[in-house]
Amino acid sequence: MEQEAQTKLSAGTSETGKEMTDIVVDDFESYINLKLDMEKNNGISEVGHSVSAVTQALFQNEEEGEEDESDDEDDDSGTDHFNIEKSGTQLQRCERHGGVNSSLPDTFQTSHLLFYERFKAYQDYMLGDCKPSEVKAFTADYLEKVVEPCDWLALWSTDVFDVLVEVHDVDFKDLKACVRLVLPLQCDTRGCELTEEAMKSLLEATQDKVPLQKLHVVYERSGDFDQTALALEHLRFFYEQIWRQWDEEDEDDDFDYFVRCVEPRLRLYYDILEDRVPAGLVAEYQSLLENCSQCFQQFSVLRSSLSTDSDSELDNVSMVEGLKLYDQLETYKRKLHIIENPLLRYVLGYKGNARQQCAQSRGPRGSGIKVVHVVTASCSTIQLQSLLSDRLLPLCSFEDTEIQFHRDLVSAVDLCHQGDVVIVLPGVYCVSSSILLPDSITIEGFGLPDEVVIEKKNKGDSFVESTGVDVRLSNIKFIQHDAIEGILCVRQGALNMENCVLQCETTGVIVRTSAHLTMNMCDLYGSKGAGVEIYPGSVCRLVGNGIHHCKDGILIKDFADEMDAMPSITMDNNVIHNNEGYGVIVVKPNNGEQHRVPLGGIEAEDKRQGDVPDPLLISTNQTSSGSAEIHPDSAENNSIDSGVASNSGRKWQFSRQLSRNKDTSCSRAVPDLDHQIFVSIQGNQFRRNGMGDFGTFFY
Repeated sequence: MEQEAQTKLSAGTSETGKEMTDIVVDDFESYINLKLDMEKNNGISEVGHSVSAVTQALFQNEEEGEEDESDDEDDDSGTDHFNIEKSGTQLQRCERHGGVNSSLPDTFQTSHLLFYERFKAYQDYMLGDCKPSEVKAFTADYLEKVVEPCDWLALWSTDVFDVLVEVHDVDFKDLKACVRLVLPLQCDTRGCELTEEAMKSLLEATQDKVPLQKLHVVYERSGDFDQTALALEHLRFFYEQIWRQWDEEDEDDDFDYFVRCVEPRLRLYYDILEDRVPAGLVAEYQSLLENCSQCFQQFSVLRSSLSTDSDSELDNVSMVEGLKLYDQLETYKRKLHIIENPLLRYVLGYKGNARQQCAQSRGPRGSGIKVVHVVTASCSTIQLQSLLSDRLLPLCSFEDTEIQFHRDLVSAVDLCHQGDVVIVLPGVYCVSSSILLPDSITIEGFGLPDEVVIEKKNKGDSFVESTGVDVRLSNIKFIQHDAIEGILCVRQGALNMENCVLQCETTGVIVRTSAHLTMNMCDLYGSKGAGVEIYPGSVCRLVGNGIHHCKDGILIKDFADEMDAMPSITMDNNVIHNNEGYGVIVVKPNNGEQHRVPLGGIEAEDKRQGDVPDPLLISTNQTSSGSAEIHPDSAENNSIDSGVASNSGRKWQFSRQLSRNKDTSCSRAVPDLDHQIFVSIQGNQFRRNGMGDFGTFFY
């Protein structure tokens, strides 16, 4: 058997500034011939010409007369889709791992495409600016241009079997292929036995037509079927991951389907794939999708059974049931929209979490003994003497107290009961799992925060989760890596944190509904989200902290519904500076009372390019970059929405995302501080926050 080799040849940057793609040569003999031909021509220009002839793209719909046009400013790839001369495939082989006796051939490897590759294919080639009702027509037109119409082999793959078929015609309008079995029959089955007669009967029942997304093109090195294989992958991925059954029935059909649905769903898919979404939110999204699909099926069946000209009692009952299903379906769709939209997902978040199986509170020990846990890998005699005199003797003055030593913080916390104290000696302690605090305990560093460091190395939803009634942290530095949901999350109960340093990498401190946080003299920085996220119904007291170099300083979620009160916040003597967005931003429902004025100039143009989603209204107060002192009374006078402060009756209003060619607008730039949210806000300093010191986000 002839040995195969793959060789990558990288071409430099062309004069137009675009980078050429790597060349993958599957046939070693072809590579030798290419190299000999280069040496024969004996010149750099000949080499460059030969390489460029091999590295032309797979998808090019422009006419030959347009090939010499200058580079389009919106196309920053330069390498994605080209016309290819018959120089061999650029796709990898996907080796099958069937049974020992499997005779099925290998297919093309197309499932490992990057976000950018799929994005460009859907935006520029498959969907463009089509409406939801035009998706199928646009898709059929795209496939007709790139898919070979006949005479190619494919595997017809289902949950039950894989069988080799030959495509002899393609019905692009119905997205189906006319196929015939390759005889003798070649198939792999799962949990059943299929004969040639059974397969023929099955094909006959389907009129020899198979959905195109069920076909996987058989691997061939000629390069003739690369476009077909990639096109079917884009089709398959679209209908499995992007398309929803209810999309085509949207009452508002006049919008750009790619902008409103495809792009956010595609981003969410890759965010989940790359572990950038909390596991609880992923589980909630999957559950919502399943429930929405079931509800839509029930609604469709009920709707089809209704008679348009009947006034029977049965039809009237069905009509009422249909209206209930419709309302339920709309609720599911709104919730899905929140999770799919990256910005709404960031500012609104979610209330449920699959990880709320946090360790149950152990309560007091049955023996009544309290334990002081000392965490240290090793310590000197001087440290031990200082620890004994300064902390252990005062804590262990009673007979019902004992001391235990641990080498890491997690093992110490896991053995804690209510009322225990954990003392962490100087050192760097690396943890690989979340630190769960279900009991009222005290954790304190014996030294300065920079000397007592707790560092999380690997991925996880959160770093520290507190659910205890009264948890206290002090004198510790937390360093976060890849904690998706936050460096510290107060889910319930109360957490008192003093003189701590929080070095974030993803998200900062999260204060959930009904939770209490007191944060004194702490330093928080580096969050790619908000430094502190405050949810409705929570109580948050921030005094003397530094919050800086985050996306936003403090994010306040004021969207109370019938079940939640507004957050209660005290902000005194904090220094909030050098944040990318706002120092403090409040999220509010858009009740339609905000004054909207059109944007002009460069700012409006930037928003039309998609930097800020159209339905979002942001009210800003660009305060000076020096110190600012704001009292509740002045906040009341400056409020543009004093009637919005009621604790109940709030209804979320979700604006539909506009097409990119529509005008955008923004609310009037005035301060908006609600005195019913802020118990006290004074003595704070705001410096060099990118978008202003205070802002309001309307959704």
